[in-house]
Amino acid sequence: MGAQKAARDEEFREFTGSAWSRLLRTAYLLAGDRHGAEDLVQQALERAYVHWNKVRAADDPNAYVRRILINEHARRYRRRPAEYLVEAFPDRPAPTGPDPDDRAVLLGALSALPPRQREAVVLRYWEDLSESQTAAAMDCSIGTVKSQAARGLAKLRAASSINGLTSIGGSR
Repeated sequence: MGAQKAARDEEFREFTGSAWSRLLRTAYLLAGDRHGAEDLVQQALERAYVHWNKVRAADDPNAYVRRILINEHARRYRRRPAEYLVEAFPDRPAPTGPDPDDRAVLLGALSALPPRQREAVVLRYWEDLSESQTAAAMDCSIGTVKSQAARGLAKLRAASSINGLTSIGGSR
C-alpha cells in the first residue's frame, strides 16, 4: 500500500508542477492580488489532492482543477466583501512591454467587474476557453456566459476609452 501512495503522491507532484503557473495566472485575475491568488491555488490543490483518484480519472484533470479553483474563488467571495486589485506589486520589477499605466488601468477595471463577469472574461479571453467550456467551468448556461462576458467586456472597453488605452477584446 505504501508504494501505491508514493506513486500517487509523485503523480500529484508532477501535475502540480506542470499546472501551478497556469492556475496562478488564472487565480490572480480572479482574486486580484498575488498573495490571494497563491492562497486560492493552494486551496484548490488541497481539494484536488484529497480527491486525486477522481481528478486523475477525469477526461481533463486541468479543467477539473480549474473548476475547483473557480469554486474556491466563489466560496471566498461569498464569505468576504469584495477585494480590489492593487496597481502594482511592490516585490516585482516593473513589467516590460505594454505601458505599466495601461496594465494598472486594465487590472483596476478588471477588479471593478462583478465576480461572475470577471470569471466569464478571464475564462473566455485569458484561458481561451470556448463558450461551452466556460459554461461548464462556471456551472451555468452558454447564454449566461455570453451575457456576462459581453457586459464585462463592455465595462472594460468603457474604462479603456476613458483612460486612452487601445481597444480591448476582439470579436469572437
